[in-house]
Amino acid sequence: MYTIRHEQDEIIIRFEKDLIDGETLSRFLNHVNLQSMLKKSAGGDASARLRSRSRVAGLPTGITLLRDPTLNKGSAFTLEEREALGLTGLLPPRVHTIDEQVQRVLENLRKQSTDIERYVYLIALQDRNKTLFYRVLLDNIEELMPIVYTPTVGQACLQFGHIFRRPRGIYITARDKGRIAELLGNWPYNDVRVIVVTDGERILGLGDLGADGMGIPVGKLALYTVCAGIHPSLSLPVTLDMGTDNARLLNDPLYTGLQHPRIRGDLYDEMIEEFTLAVQQVFPGCMIQFEDFANRNAFRLLQQYRDQVCCFNDDIQGTASVSVAGIFSALRITGGTLKDQRFLFLGAGEAGLGTGELLVSALVEEGLSPEEARRCCWFFDSKGLVVKGRADLSGHKRLYAHEHPSVADFHEAVQALGPQAIIGVSGQPRRFTPEILETMARINERPIIFSLSNPTSKSECTAEEAYTWTGGRAIFASGSPFAPVVTHGRTFYPSQGNNVYIFPGIGLGVMASGATRVTDEMFLTAARVVSQGVSEEDLQGGRVYPPLPRIRQVSLDVAVAVAELAYANGLATKPRPEDLAAFIRGLMFEPLYRSYI
Repeated sequence: MYTIRHEQDEIIIRFEKDLIDGETLSRFLNHVNLQSMLKKSAGGDASARLRSRSRVAGLPTGITLLRDPTLNKGSAFTLEEREALGLTGLLPPRVHTIDEQVQRVLENLRKQSTDIERYVYLIALQDRNKTLFYRVLLDNIEELMPIVYTPTVGQACLQFGHIFRRPRGIYITARDKGRIAELLGNWPYNDVRVIVVTDGERILGLGDLGADGMGIPVGKLALYTVCAGIHPSLSLPVTLDMGTDNARLLNDPLYTGLQHPRIRGDLYDEMIEEFTLAVQQVFPGCMIQFEDFANRNAFRLLQQYRDQVCCFNDDIQGTASVSVAGIFSALRITGGTLKDQRFLFLGAGEAGLGTGELLVSALVEEGLSPEEARRCCWFFDSKGLVVKGRADLSGHKRLYAHEHPSVADFHEAVQALGPQAIIGVSGQPRRFTPEILETMARINERPIIFSLSNPTSKSECTAEEAYTWTGGRAIFASGSPFAPVVTHGRTFYPSQGNNVYIFPGIGLGVMASGATRVTDEMFLTAARVVSQGVSEEDLQGGRVYPPLPRIRQVSLDVAVAVAELAYANGLATKPRPEDLAAFIRGLMFEPLYRSYI
């Protein structure tokens, strides 16, 4: 093909002349000529500028650089960078710091009149300048988390086709069957460590949004970066467009997906299998997070693939982990032990049954048998209390079907069972009525009220309702954020039971250790770590989760614990560093501008 011969200070390269076109040869010779000029030049401004440009030859320049959101700094490019990168004259003359840019973003963001407008504004910033986007989020996480994720992301998905600006991630349809690996190969980054994938059938509590559910993987991966410092180039959002049964979307000319009914059966399973195998082929070792799949698929897909590839389901395992973390914290307030509690779930889907299973694991650690542990957990679904006498129960529900008369009303179930905690995962608003909350307060000195359904419009009760109707004695957590509540002479700070306390740290720990599997033990350990991050002062203010400004430390602690488990259980593929915490901390991306000169 070619030969290279070194002769003193020269290199002679020989190859057939038809192997290179004239344009490529010309670019090569121009580069050689430039280097020769620089070598001969003893100094001077022109020579310095040429040398500077030579050092950044691998970067795009001019308008191309300004349009690259990964590299763009906007007005923060220094004068030297502007000169070297062909930006002089293309930017306003003053150089701003990143802090000044953050100030400008916040000033304009806060002028927007609605949350969906703020969401669109922030996503547009992400399209222009990713470093600034993540800096703004990290420095203002309590204010902006509800904008970039729940509850506003739900509204964004509902309007996705109408606010669509720029594509993100990979879309895969049934017509791509047989070439999914090729599609994944179109992604511009080849070192992907985390994929969040959805088929859009159960977006939050909003139902089937099809391809318009892409806002969820995009939002989740933004939180991986903000909360755990996983570099955005290491993550990939994926939507499997299997169609939709949503009549509104099937008739919406601006819908982003293919307008046909949902694919089910063998073809669906074959698409999932091809996708899972393609990830192993294109991005070996990548962790897959299944997100917002419907109940009919979520449990069985997790069961099928959890022991084959590095994957987990956030709606089942992530929600379980953050819920159990809140329970651990609540018991620090009540002084009770886990095995003495009775938990009544409103809703028996992915979140509820997943939480039940993780609670069983925790109870078994406390010495109960699995059967005894399950008797601590009761479920109430759309047809009433889950009891042995029912013939309509699926496999997962049957494990929690206890001997008890049928009960069709949730308030009656609370009165009959006398639970210490009620956990709402039903997606049905206002199901925790004043009567139910009063009954819980009558049964318990400190009733545990977790209203975890998302978004806010689906919450079983508000924070104000929980505190008001329990005389200020409720230990409350919710799936979406609520403002502080002043009642009964106290100010309460409601905790948001957000999976963001769990999945970013899980992903960081898996990435750091090269873990080949994500185990239930990792999620139980993460729950304990998160609970330990809640201070006594937090508990006194009503919080059962650490304040969000501490989320990076929480994610680091979770990552270290997860990596330790991977090493202890033989799941790690990377050598264990001497100082694991320092090593993982060093992996965390900080949204600061790097110098290009």
